[in-house]
Amino acid sequence: MTKDEEQIVQLYRAENEAMVKKDISRLDMILGDRMTLTHMTGYVQPKLEWIDQIQNEEMQYLESKEEAIKDIRVEENWGQLTGQNLVTAKIWGGSKNVWPLQMKMHFEKNNGRWVISKQVASTY
Repeated sequence: MTKDEEQIVQLYRAENEAMVKKDISRLDMILGDRMTLTHMTGYVQPKLEWIDQIQNEEMQYLESKEEAIKDIRVEENWGQLTGQNLVTAKIWGGSKNVWPLQMKMHFEKNNGRWVISKQVASTY
């Protein structure tokens, strides 16, 4: 694995950890300013709205267990991977559930620093 590939994998893992710990400042740092998260419903959520919902516990990520990281690809200033985690969460007032969450992750390298630029959620 190249250094850049290792960095985007670590960024993906850091995001999952920050979601569970509700570490808003860490999320703000690793997510690009224009990052969007496309939910399984098709709703495209901007970065600040998603962070706000984590902070206000509208989206509560209770646990995230990594099962696989695959399809890692890096070319110059962009990268992508697919991560699969079992995520325990309470979302938008729903009950606690465990989802086999697959995230198609997109990354951009700005001034030598990788950030998450886009996420698309589905199940596996």
